[in-house]
Formats: sequence, C-alpha cells, structure tokens
Amino acid sequence: MNFNRHAIAKLKSWKGNKERKPLILRGARQVGKTTLVMEFAKSYDYFISLNLEKSTDKAFFDAYEDVSTIVDALFLSNNITPDQQQNTLLFIDEIQELPKAIQLLRYFYEDIPKLHVIAAGSLLEFAMRRVESFPVGRVEFLYLYPLNFKEYLQAIGHTMASEQLANVPIRPIAHRILLKLFHRYAIIGGMPEVVKRDIGDGNLANLPTVYESIWGTYKEDVEKYTSNATERTVVKHIMDTAHLYIDRRIKFQSFGNSNYRSREVGKAIRNLDAAKIIQLIYPTTDLEPPIKPDIKKSPRLQFLDTGMVNYSLEIQAQLLAMDDLSNAFKGTMIPHLITQELISLNTITNTKPHFWVREKRQSSSEVDLVYSYGDKIIPIEIKSGATGALKSLHQFMDRVGHPYAIRMYAGEYKVEELTTIEGKPYLLMNLPYYLGTQLPEYIDYFVNNYA
Repeated sequence: MNFNRHAIAKLKSWKGNKERKPLILRGARQVGKTTLVMEFAKSYDYFISLNLEKSTDKAFFDAYEDVSTIVDALFLSNNITPDQQQNTLLFIDEIQELPKAIQLLRYFYEDIPKLHVIAAGSLLEFAMRRVESFPVGRVEFLYLYPLNFKEYLQAIGHTMASEQLANVPIRPIAHRILLKLFHRYAIIGGMPEVVKRDIGDGNLANLPTVYESIWGTYKEDVEKYTSNATERTVVKHIMDTAHLYIDRRIKFQSFGNSNYRSREVGKAIRNLDAAKIIQLIYPTTDLEPPIKPDIKKSPRLQFLDTGMVNYSLEIQAQLLAMDDLSNAFKGTMIPHLITQELISLNTITNTKPHFWVREKRQSSSEVDLVYSYGDKIIPIEIKSGATGALKSLHQFMDRVGHPYAIRMYAGEYKVEELTTIEGKPYLLMNLPYYLGTQLPEYIDYFVNNYA
C-alpha cells in the first residue's frame, strides 16, 4: 500500500529544479521515508536503490574513493548507460551507516550534477557528528513525519471527506463525518504501518503488535543515542516514562520520579529530540514576530506520534467511547495531536511550534499555541467549554494590537465577537479540532476577511 504524502509535491519540485542538490530525507524510523522514495522513483526511467545496512551495497563506497568511479560501477551493475544520468534516481538508504557516504554527497553535486540523488536514514543527526567535513551548502533537506489527518483521509480512500476538509470555511454538512473520522485517526495515530493494519481489518485489538514492534525498534536504537552505561540508563528511563507527561511542562531534575540530575536528563532528552522521537517544545513570551523560544523556561514534551502515546497509556479502548476527545487524558491529548499536525506541515525546515506564557508571582497565563502571521502573533487555545473561561487567551489579547484569536474544540466552525475581561473587543474563530492541518489556511482567511 502506497500513501499519498504531501511531501511528494516537494520531491516533484526538487526534481524539476535545474539547480537541485542531493536531497537528504530526514525523520524518525518507520515514518515512511523509504516508501515515499520508492513511490517517487516511478517518475524516473531508471532507479538505483542502495541500502547501506547491506554489505553488498556498502561495498560500492568502500571500494572506491571518488564519486565518478562509484557512479560508473553502479551504472555498470544496473545495466544503465552513462548518458542516462538525468533520467536516473540514485537512492542511498540508511546512509547513517557510513559517514563517508554522507561526506561524498557534496561531490555528487559538484562532479555529477545531472544525476538525481536522494539519501535517507534514521539517527542522521548522530551520524553527522562523525562526518569529518559535512557538505554544508551542497545538500538539501526534506523532513518527514507520521501521516497527518489530511494524509490519513487519503490513505483510507475517503475522497469526499478529503475534499470537504479543503473547503475554507468548512461546510456544516461535513462536520459530523469529519469529526468521526478524526476520532479514529486520533486514537490510532499516523504511523504508516499502524494505519495500513487498521485499514486492513479495522480491529483495534490487532494493533498492539505493531506498536510494540515500532517502540521496540526505537528502544533497540537507544545505545546509538548514548556514549556510556549511565546515559543508556537515563534514556531508557525517559522512554519508559515520558508518555505520562505529554503536553505538560516538565523539569529535567528528577524527571519521572527519578534521582537523575538535570544535566543527565537534559542531555538524554535532547538526544531523543535530535532523533525526532521525543521533542522539546519551548514557550515564548513574545507578543509580536519573530517568535523566539525562551529556553530558560520549562518546556513541554511532544512525542513523535499521539497514537503511540495512547497505546502506551492503555487508553485507546476508553477513547472509543468518548464523543469529545478534548477532555481525554486530562485535556492533553488533543493539544498534543494538533501540535503534531502543525509539525507535520514543515517539510523543508525543522521548525517547532511554540506556546505563550506570562509568569508572575501571583498569577500566570499560558496559551496552548501561537502562530506567526505577517506582523501578528495569533493565539490558539485548544479546549472545550465556555468562551468566558478563556482567561489566558484574554490576557494575551489585552496585550496585542490585533483582534484575532482562535479556539479549537469539538464544536462546529463559527466566528464570534467577544470582549476580554478587561473590556477589549476581539474576534474568536472557533475551529473543529480536525482542522489542525488547515490552520495556516484558516488564519489567512480569518485575517483577510474579518476586521
């Protein structure tokens, strides 16, 4: 089964660019990097696929020192004539296994520019540390994450729901079915193998083996994130307990009721962040662009995939019976998923979202997400309940020079004219929480159609 990933559009643009550079596809294990390239390869006349975990494929780089000879050997081995370079895609998978191959990417760009080259691998951040001379400015990057809701709808073949999701604003007739479909997606998550299995039989009871396989693979990689036994122990502890703290602000010191010091936990979590498994989302205090993270303040934890978290928490069966997921796992599940949705839209950069805080001795405020649009920072609250309870949002709106705010919840789309507690009028766009991937389009629509 091949999924229609939105990153395909970036690959097509890369292919058509005469100034293209070798492309490094980055992302955690099992998010679909290899499958994406295999699907994209169908647009070429010739395709050479190498997996550097295999000694036979690795031998091409071990045997020769220059890329011209390597390419000659590859073309000879695959019965491709040298004049077909511009019609050939060379895919170097698991490139992290050979730092030398990463270093040689610059020479593919400089010496053989007609050949289309894509490299992929997990834990690339760690492999790059072992590269003597990384090809800065000679490669491009493309990031891939688990399927977002838009991609999920295409994967399950629900064309009409996918088309309705693209409407801005959403039509009322689509609300119920999109909410139902989003609930299933929110419960199982977007890992391609999980989605594939769920499409096959639709039985939640058959998914644990897939989750265990994926999480087991990450745990087996744990030694690659560390340099000694103590670091391994700390990382394992974090991987065993971090799901209990999703979308919550954390302290490194004694994390997860441990005796580990702040420095030990901080280093371990930053390594997991580099591996894209558990990411740190830092707050900002900014009220106008650019949004700058305040790394002195406590961050939130963001997992690669909400479905993996739900499985680890053993709450998937419980979620099936809920009509409004806003309250799931103490109100943290939907904000976590919407943050995941926003992250999935970043294909050419590794930009993370931020949340807003105002910390005072006698009172504090926190807005779930903030989004930079032109000269404005738009606040986004993710919760159910009455609009009058949005105290932190009101404090944010009292301090900015624009009237635009967003709430995401289980209800239907609507725009309201409201007033903060201090009396400032503002506009609140209420969005169903299945519109996470559409937030950029809705913010653009909001600012340009309301004043």
